[in-house]
Amino acid sequence: MSNFIFVLDTNYQQLNPIPPGQARRLLKLRQAAIYRRYPFTIILKYKGSNPKIEPHQLKIDPGSKVSGLAIVQNDRVIWGAELTHRGEQIKHGLESRRAIRCHRRNRKTRYRQPRFLNRTRKTGWLPPSLESRVENMMTWVNRITRYVPITGISQELVKFDTQAMSNPEISGIEYQQGELAGYEIREYLLSKWGRKCAYCGAENLPLEIEHIQPKSKGGSNRVSNLTIACRQCNQAKGSSDVRDFLTQKPEVLSRILKQAKQPLKDAAAVNATRWTLFNRLKEIALPIESGTGGQTKYNRTRLELPKNHWLDAACVGLVPRMEILTSQPLLITAKGWGSRMMCTTNKYGFPIKHKTRCQTFFGFKTGDIVSATLPRGKFTGTHVGRLIVRASGVFEMISSRGKVSPVRHKYCKAIHRKDGYMYGFSTLVHAH
Repeated sequence: MSNFIFVLDTNYQQLNPIPPGQARRLLKLRQAAIYRRYPFTIILKYKGSNPKIEPHQLKIDPGSKVSGLAIVQNDRVIWGAELTHRGEQIKHGLESRRAIRCHRRNRKTRYRQPRFLNRTRKTGWLPPSLESRVENMMTWVNRITRYVPITGISQELVKFDTQAMSNPEISGIEYQQGELAGYEIREYLLSKWGRKCAYCGAENLPLEIEHIQPKSKGGSNRVSNLTIACRQCNQAKGSSDVRDFLTQKPEVLSRILKQAKQPLKDAAAVNATRWTLFNRLKEIALPIESGTGGQTKYNRTRLELPKNHWLDAACVGLVPRMEILTSQPLLITAKGWGSRMMCTTNKYGFPIKHKTRCQTFFGFKTGDIVSATLPRGKFTGTHVGRLIVRASGVFEMISSRGKVSPVRHKYCKAIHRKDGYMYGFSTLVHAH
């Protein structure tokens, strides 16, 4: 089951998304044309007469590396996508540039006085690696609202309520003992300990919440004293002291004691971007619903859905019931625009002028998605993928099957121009 197809009428008015079979019939009868490949959108060659527009909820699950998107129409999930961010790549690039600058300053260059406090940051400033996550999400929210009649937005605002976990009485005894509180703490621990047993490293099996220092020996219920373990390790440890239990594994003991005191750095960064994203979404002037990660997991567990980013997005907020009408989400990977400004320097290492780079060769740019039919060679056949251009006209292609090279420009046909992202589709997954 593929994603539903977005539809515009001849006046660019958003209509209800339709199943792929219906879209194919419209294209075959030439009553519609392809308007955009990713996300796949068709435009009708006639104006709809008083179309009945259904309410559509756009649901968002922001993540550190991958964010989930889903469109829900009357409790039916009709479209899903997973957006992979490039925050780590940006961070490594900035660190590399910083190392080069530090090295340049340590060389025998012209002396200049050190400069401090000569830069100001605007209110709400985020590091570039985090800002890119927000910009990616806003780019896709704006695209979807351009092609689908979205009537509301749901966002997972916080991954877990850390304040309520450290002080459960903050919202009353009902919150502490409620069904949702356990999901908040469990989701936090799963993220903090990498979803594997802290003692033996086992994965992909049921994990239980475990007290590092047993309560019988003075341990508390604070999350800094909690970890996750498989049933076998949990029963083997029992009420013994963690130092006695791991006396034969000093490396594991040292890691657990160190990691237990560490905050969840990734979650703190993501929570910062969630609030910035929430404030940006409010500017769209659509009703916004928010929820927590514990609530999302509760909904997904109750509905017996597999763990996927786009299904997590579909479970954000209040979900009384749900029907999954798609199981092959669009995979989106942020690649950037390749627009970082290059410059040359003088003999002292200071910039003097900016380089002008030609990015278009034979009508193609790096990042264009093309179809190439190669008549001979190792890769004979038709391939679809993202292009890497060269001035010689002999290109390279990154397809779902790997790298394809050489690809000559005369065999290429553009199907989606560069927009800063690479696309693909996941294998079909089972959805209840």
